[in-house]
Amino acid sequence: MSSNKNALIRYKTLDKCLKNKYRKYTLEDLIDACSDALFEFEGKESYVSRRTVQLDLQNMRSEKFGYEAPIEVYDRKYYRYSDPEYSIHNISVNESDLKAMNNAVQILKQFKDFSMFKEMNGVIQKLEDSIHSTGQKSIIHLDKNEQLKGLEHIDILYESISNKRVLNILYRSFTARESSNYVVHPQLLKEFNNRWFLICQHKGKMYNLALDRMEKINVEENIEYIDKDLDGDEYFKDIVGVTVSETMAPRNVVFFVDSSNAPYVKTKPIHKSQEIVSETEEGTLFKICVQINFELERLLLGFGECLIVYKPKKLRLKLQDKFKAGYRNYENLIVPDES
Repeated sequence: MSSNKNALIRYKTLDKCLKNKYRKYTLEDLIDACSDALFEFEGKESYVSRRTVQLDLQNMRSEKFGYEAPIEVYDRKYYRYSDPEYSIHNISVNESDLKAMNNAVQILKQFKDFSMFKEMNGVIQKLEDSIHSTGQKSIIHLDKNEQLKGLEHIDILYESISNKRVLNILYRSFTARESSNYVVHPQLLKEFNNRWFLICQHKGKMYNLALDRMEKINVEENIEYIDKDLDGDEYFKDIVGVTVSETMAPRNVVFFVDSSNAPYVKTKPIHKSQEIVSETEEGTLFKICVQINFELERLLLGFGECLIVYKPKKLRLKLQDKFKAGYRNYENLIVPDES
């Protein structure tokens, strides 16, 4: 059991004891009560130390968790609440607190149909009831695609990463004629551009597998898991998107954006390494240092005629060819009868 859950059970138990008007509790009694509560929850012996309960009482007295519980010691050995009506479950909150909690609930509700958050639905409803949120419409809307394939795999992938388990994934890429089995060591889940990917090791190399191309997932119980101990911020620091090369060094990409669109790039940088090289009335010259990958190309192409890549030359020529091909598509376009 997590330490946070242990603490919550202890606080709840201490609260129950301290507001009991019909029994006197010494510190030893409180220790026994907490140990019994954890045993009942876990089904195994779980002794709580004297020091732990003393710290719990200190935390409940303090403002740390907002309790400020009126705990007193009387007759030099017994513990109780000086206010017999007090309980940590009856904490009052002001209007500002309610507004902040309501905003948080509205954000959580955006995830209600997401598989990982299904078990949170009851919790979210309880929060709404507790803060008297009477159907206020959400004023925060997060971009999501509820029709996205592959979200049903999130749970098993998340659990496998957390529990360090090897998976056998039946996978079919967009370019493959048939599905193939990948025995992988899952490391991270990554969302990019409203699609989800599994970052994993397969045959000694790192792969990103799109969840919407996964057809079947089984756990491989008899294969030892290889933990790459990946840190997401570090792993993705030199790229845009999800495709990381283990051998490619990041390159300086210099590009020009016209004056009408430069403010958008300034306020929403393409990459954290972005810096301004120079500015004129015509536009702004930017520089980023990244690996050149498919996602970067797609992003730069998306700016259309508003953006021109100067360096590196190979990337510039590649995007130039794509624009030429796109132009030919429109030049030779035969529009079907739309009547």
